[in-house]
Amino acid sequence: MPSDRRKRKLSAILSADVKGYSRLMGEDEIATVDTLKEYRKVLATHISQYNGRVVDSPGDNLLAQFSSVVDAVECAVTIQGDISARNTAFSENRKMEFRIGINLGDVIEDGDRIYGDGINIAARIEGIADGGGICISGTAYDQVKNKLNLVFAFLGEQPVKNISDPVRVYRFCPGSETSGESPGQKRKQLGPWHKAILCGVSFLVITGAAWVMLTFFLHPVPEDVASVEKMLFPLPDKPSIAVLPFVNMSRDQEQEYFADGISETIISALSHIPQMFVIARNSTFTYKGKPVKVQQVSEELGVQYVLEGSVQRSGDQIRVTAQLIDATTGHHLWAERYDRELKDIFALQDEITLKILTALQVKLTEGEQARLWGTTDNLEAWGNLIRGSTLFEQFTRQSNARAQQFFERAAKLDPNWDIAWTMLAWTHWAEASLGWSESPAESIKQAIDIATKAAGINNTLPEVHSLWSNIYLAQGEYDKAIGAGQKAIALGPNNALCHILLSHTMTCAGRFDEAIELAEKAMRLSPYSSAWYLMMIDDAYRMAGRYEEALAIGKQHLDRCLNGECEPFTAHMGLAATYVGLGRMEAARRHVSELLKIMPDLSVGQARKIILFKDPAHVEHSLDVLRQAGLPE
Repeated sequence: MPSDRRKRKLSAILSADVKGYSRLMGEDEIATVDTLKEYRKVLATHISQYNGRVVDSPGDNLLAQFSSVVDAVECAVTIQGDISARNTAFSENRKMEFRIGINLGDVIEDGDRIYGDGINIAARIEGIADGGGICISGTAYDQVKNKLNLVFAFLGEQPVKNISDPVRVYRFCPGSETSGESPGQKRKQLGPWHKAILCGVSFLVITGAAWVMLTFFLHPVPEDVASVEKMLFPLPDKPSIAVLPFVNMSRDQEQEYFADGISETIISALSHIPQMFVIARNSTFTYKGKPVKVQQVSEELGVQYVLEGSVQRSGDQIRVTAQLIDATTGHHLWAERYDRELKDIFALQDEITLKILTALQVKLTEGEQARLWGTTDNLEAWGNLIRGSTLFEQFTRQSNARAQQFFERAAKLDPNWDIAWTMLAWTHWAEASLGWSESPAESIKQAIDIATKAAGINNTLPEVHSLWSNIYLAQGEYDKAIGAGQKAIALGPNNALCHILLSHTMTCAGRFDEAIELAEKAMRLSPYSSAWYLMMIDDAYRMAGRYEEALAIGKQHLDRCLNGECEPFTAHMGLAATYVGLGRMEAARRHVSELLKIMPDLSVGQARKIILFKDPAHVEHSLDVLRQAGLPE
């Protein structure tokens, strides 16, 4: 062998640098240097623990060499966990995040120094990683995929500067595990960070710090965000979402249909939720198999949110992961993992789909009350409930009758589903309260019977008590109505529906200031609430004499009705009364004219039947206002 032949060695190379280092230095050089020194010691300690050595650490960069890829990857995970936990002590703009890249390649050793393309590739891969994230090359992935209880998402073949061939790159997915072991299987040996987390998690949960740490580490904020200015389509005025095809991470390609099925079912189910704008399947599936970023999807489809996920099978176990990302900020809003036995694959698909749908509704539309809608394992029942709710909220005789049919189907498909019975009872209440029933007394009796059945299934359901509140209101029992409404809020303090319904009760009871406070809180709890919420707060403002605020809300209500969310007769009636209060009689009469086009037989006498004010003076005042606006006797 020639005496001058260089010593070569196959090594795992870990390259790390600080995300946004220049910004940190520009804001506070001394603090940044002090933190960097502390964190370098952290990295060096963990690298030594995992049998590696620090080769170089210029500026904010660090280069380490390992003889084992498994050691290098486990070390990276431990480092990110430790740094993330330490970052909780800093304000958001002072957190110091590291990006880590790992490659297995041939290097030249010259004393303590190493050289070669293996190092360059690690450094380039590091640049692809997010702050707090880890990316590894294909050569490294091939060594760890069956040895570590970790999951990596394939980012495709990436061009690397000064390297002729593209490099396969995989991104570590925190909180998941690889297909090399069955989902749920744990490694016997835990690294230092895992032990620390297990020992400290109870305390962190109690103090609230766990959420900060997990959110920051498990869902690092990417540097690139979607630009609203670059979007090919304007953002809709309600939550907009694209559901990307779920990635099949199983070796068994026959599982591809299961991954596609979950994506398609979620898209189909979301399309029934009127508060959301959902991109169709034929558009999102054009990204199937392509290494795209959520920011690109957002800009090309004109959506704010992107849902992505993966499916992984090992033996008779299957794992589905999903995460919701706000592409305009880069923030991960929600992520979850579902481990199940693979028995009835279609029932399993429905179960996981329902859990994901509920989580999306909680995050983007109905808030916490959506959790109640997800307490069925029957996806068809859920679909009937959503369709019925959309119709019910239109507040017309015809839509109420159709909603009643959907709720009956939902209750039949899942007889133990309390919310399905509750919503069915609501339709009978509406018949009686809004003059749509030939026998109001019989409709109220049916509402009471069904509400009793719902309460028998679950008497802690907030919506059941809101229903009783409105039944009492229809019967003129105002104190009981208020008591039941207050109990509903006690059971569901973050339930927007219960707040808006009690607001209506308070308006009818003449307690207008309390009604306004409840309505405003409901709107805060559910920013994308149904159009009829506006009707309730409009009434409260107007009866409190706050006509300008009532006018603004009334116009919003009418606009949403004219856009198809509801029938506009209540909006026209409210605006007519508000314009009378403002002394703008011509405008009031225009709205009564529009009202009579929708309901030609409407009269002051009929209006009296549906006005529920406790104080007779308030009833007569409301009727007199309608007379002034031109409603016939």
